[in-house]
Amino acid sequence: MVFQSYALWPHLSVRENVAFGLKERKMPSSEIGPRVAAALDLVGLKHLAERMPNQLSGGQQQRIALARALVFEPELVLMDEPLGALDKQLREHMQYEIKHIHENLGVTVVYVTHDQSEALTMSNRIAVFDDGVIQQLDAPVALYEKPENSFVAQFIGENNTLAGTVNSLTKGVAAVTLDSGDKVKARAVNTDGNGSRTSLSIRPERCIVSQKKSAGLSALKGRIEELIYLGDHIRCRMVVAGNNEFIVKVPNTADQLGLEIGAESYVSWQTDDCRALDHRGS
Repeated sequence: MVFQSYALWPHLSVRENVAFGLKERKMPSSEIGPRVAAALDLVGLKHLAERMPNQLSGGQQQRIALARALVFEPELVLMDEPLGALDKQLREHMQYEIKHIHENLGVTVVYVTHDQSEALTMSNRIAVFDDGVIQQLDAPVALYEKPENSFVAQFIGENNTLAGTVNSLTKGVAAVTLDSGDKVKARAVNTDGNGSRTSLSIRPERCIVSQKKSAGLSALKGRIEELIYLGDHIRCRMVVAGNNEFIVKVPNTADQLGLEIGAESYVSWQTDDCRALDHRGS
């Protein structure tokens, strides 16, 4: 098991920390040495074997904790928010390190985290829990692109939600009247049929801001409330159908740099990118 707190013995060297569990199991010294060396080599700390934990960085200490778990050659490793104590840049670096170690060893890793982006980065399969109940168990791309209910859509990644009522269902497409009175279409995923309440889910990067309606797309009028420049894209917060937290991630291209706060525009999306899900509001 790998803990969020490194749980290292401060009076033992790196090598001694990794060897500790093997010694407690009365393993012969002739086996302990090679195993410890192999585990430290795996996490890139073989050259620091004689250092003390307080002489190392947070990322290096977490690698010691990882080596201490892997030295047993386990079939299953439980990692309980192991990167929670690290800063953002180091945490992202360690995500890739752990992912590569996992791929090389081929062991099963159960990774517990509250960081949705970390879950998407690290996992082959993700279980999303709500009140102790699994809401969806799926590959990262399926959880993000095809959430099965409103909780998963809202929990994984950034998501725009619009509440409304289903008017009709035709070949898997729901015609929905929003609470604002606007009418749109969405892919029917998890609804109770005609007359039922629904929450529509649209990812910010699947929306388009334009001055005119685009043919073949659902479109709603909106007003730009806030623009945040983030380098590769502009985070555009709008009022759309009564939702003043509707977010559009606008690609940073020359023709989009003219966006202005207070301007009225259309927000459009493909029908398949808008999912009609269960309604959890009041």
